Amino acid sequence: MTGQENTINTCIQMLQHIMEDNTIPRNIRRVADETRSVLMDESKTIGLRAATAISMIDEVSNDPNMPVHARTRIWELVSQLESVPLD
Repeated sequence: MTGQENTINTCIQMLQHIMEDNTIPRNIRRVADETRSVLMDESKTIGLRAATAISMIDEVSNDPNMPVHARTRIWELVSQLESVPLD
């Protein structure tokens, strides 16, 4: 398993934690689930999956209803995904 695959797997786990956190609004948990599905889709390259996930997560990162701890997790997630090269 490469470093990029490890990063993707870590991000999938982070998204799973966001989805299981009931203090996070439902719309954000829904986007986390959709983003997790994108990251798990092995028919696309790792770089494309990461870029798509960043785009999806970035849309909800400015939601005023998002708790502070969730926003921090989202920023950490985006930071990890940005380390994956687009290829």
